[in-house]
Amino acid sequence: MSAHRLQQLKGHILPEIKSTAMAGSLSPLTTHVLNTSMGVPGSNMALSLYRQDLPTNAWSLITTGTTNDDGRCPGLITKELFTSGVYKIRFESAQYWASIGQTSFYPYVEIVFTINDPGQKYHVPLLLSPFSYSTYRGS
Repeated sequence: MSAHRLQQLKGHILPEIKSTAMAGSLSPLTTHVLNTSMGVPGSNMALSLYRQDLPTNAWSLITTGTTNDDGRCPGLITKELFTSGVYKIRFESAQYWASIGQTSFYPYVEIVFTINDPGQKYHVPLLLSPFSYSTYRGS
């Protein structure tokens, strides 16, 4: 197993101080994309975070980002902007698969979830392959 792959695995198993960008990110909402078909992080995937406006049910864009080499996108939202409500993260999965020379069944993945207590930390990972995906509320 390559040293690079061992270092990636270590970061998922052992707690460690993340890079300055990660350590400086105090976002109460985090995500992590894992390419389960290849067993690697889903790096360089574009994503967007939205909040639903309850009276109109329209989606308001909060931010856009791209996953880093570890498949994470730090700094999605500040504590001050994080309020109760319905949110969604849209992952541009077709663009990701095309960038690594593959095709996929899903052109994008949208994960919609409810935040009842914005004082908590929420982690929304995406486990992704070209023909399936899964998510859960992590910690």
